[in-house]
Amino acid sequence: MFYIQFTQKVCSRTFVDEAGQMSLTHVMTISRAAKNIILLGDPQQLEQPKKGAHPEGADISALEHILDGQQTMPEDKGLFLGTTWRLHPAITEFTSTLYYEGRLKSRDGLDIQKLDGDSPFIGSGLIHVPIDHYGNQSQSKEEVSAIANIVNHLIHSDITWTDRDGTVKPLRNEDILIIAPYNAQVSALQEALSGFSIGTVDKFQGQEAPVVIYSMTSSSSEDAPRGMNFLCNPNRMNVATSRAKCISILVSSPRLFEVECNTIEQMRWANGICLYKEIARIVDINSL
Repeated sequence: MFYIQFTQKVCSRTFVDEAGQMSLTHVMTISRAAKNIILLGDPQQLEQPKKGAHPEGADISALEHILDGQQTMPEDKGLFLGTTWRLHPAITEFTSTLYYEGRLKSRDGLDIQKLDGDSPFIGSGLIHVPIDHYGNQSQSKEEVSAIANIVNHLIHSDITWTDRDGTVKPLRNEDILIIAPYNAQVSALQEALSGFSIGTVDKFQGQEAPVVIYSMTSSSSEDAPRGMNFLCNPNRMNVATSRAKCISILVSSPRLFEVECNTIEQMRWANGICLYKEIARIVDINSL
């Protein structure tokens, strides 16, 4: 999932990696030392970190400027590399529909990636585990407890996973990524679980695992620190769910899907989690 943009055909080349996170201002600055610039990146994933206040539009990334509101690179402006070497097609369908105008496809053979065993989590694709809680903002002990149960079940139930080469392997600690939007929830998860990779969305961009568990944490959009524009941000949701090779498990309060939208942008934010819920299999934590 990358974009490549060619500015002019000359011999001397400068490559800008993660150009979806580098501001147009910075790219224009380094362009003075280059005859040809090649931008690589994905503006549908995490934006560049922002510090301080900037005039409107000053912090836009170079790729966002070129895309001009479109999700994928137009053919007359660059190349869209529309093949994922990670995602099972069931996850790709969600990711492609929501973030890449339906243009993203799985590499042939990724459909064999799956979990097997005596578990409601076997197979591939999207799974939702609803957990009732109220008043939680940046930390949810209910979701921490649920994720601990899920992880213990996955590790101690003789579950195997099949990789893209057809090799069957036992599911281990290192095969599970646990993600949360807030540092407070990450700390709570790390205290409850040892030997697992646990972090915020920002930590895991570029990483992958057979199983990814995403703890949404907040009880509702009204409880979410920084509001739904952070918790339901399409770029963050894209990164969190697209780390998974086999299954993506979303753990959340059902009330998060009861979003009251007052603007088109809020409807776009809510669309991601609502589409996930519509497509996903529901697993009752009490069935484990």
